[in-house]
Amino acid sequence: MEQQQLKSTKERRFQQNNKKNLVIGSVIATLIAITPYLFYLYESVPDTKVWDTFLFTYNSGYFENANSFMYFFVSKAVPLLLIFIWFFTCRHWWYHAILVPITMFLYQIFNLFNDDIEYVDEFQLMYMIPIMAVVIPSVYLLRAKMFNKINEVDKSMQDLEDEFKVSPKGFWGKVKQYF
Repeated sequence: MEQQQLKSTKERRFQQNNKKNLVIGSVIATLIAITPYLFYLYESVPDTKVWDTFLFTYNSGYFENANSFMYFFVSKAVPLLLIFIWFFTCRHWWYHAILVPITMFLYQIFNLFNDDIEYVDEFQLMYMIPIMAVVIPSVYLLRAKMFNKINEVDKSMQDLEDEFKVSPKGFWGKVKQYF
């Protein structure tokens, strides 16, 4: 009797997790599928210096018009969205290396909002050095640790990747892992 209750409880949890994973997977797949539409949102922005909407007023400042600014913004934001999805869904041991392009795109987006900068994509490497100084050695150390274990034990590469996987519970668990 007790085993049947335990089995039914496990089945309910499994079904709840499947439903949750299906919803999260559907949201992620929808976001990926609509990225071409998100990219071409800039075409709906007028070619004027000042863009008035019912939510806000945007003065393009450095850019010739609001449409140009929006083009640059979505050309940075859409790849950033895709890289964030990749980072939060990646289960490989090297996923921390994805932080480097995330930092690069974030820096470029922040520079877009600074109208005094003439060259948006210049000197970003200097600001990425602290991130790279942490990420690259940590990824290298994980790799070295894996290859040491390969030489000591008869495990396959897949077994070692599974051993090094970090699998927090849910999206917020993965976010909390970094703070």
